Amino acid sequence: QVQLVESGGGLVQAGGSLVLSCAASESIFSIYSVGWYRQAPGKQRELVASITSGGKTNYADSVKGRFTISRDNAKNTVFLQMNSLKPEDTAVYYCNTQRMGVPLRSWGQGTQVTVSS
Repeated sequence: QVQLVESGGGLVQAGGSLVLSCAASESIFSIYSVGWYRQAPGKQRELVASITSGGKTNYADSVKGRFTISRDNAKNTVFLQMNSLKPEDTAVYYCNTQRMGVPLRSWGQGTQVTVSS
């Protein structure tokens, strides 16, 4: 199965920025829609941003205006630019191919994002 590896997480102060990367082992992002999901302790995993193979983007209301999802097909990588981070953004972030918000592949390790107040 195609491997998706998340990276770029870390510790940041509220109001700061972070860029997450999702690297694929094969060229797939020109074919599949990709979503960034997050799961905070004690909460269900939720979809926060997605980008279709055609470049259309969607965002959860909680991150609109702060997060930007983008894709570099040549590098087989999807990014999540996160600005104006809030403590409630603290979670493990995962990427996955998806259709109508439903993930299609098994989950990877994700990358931890911690926002201090």
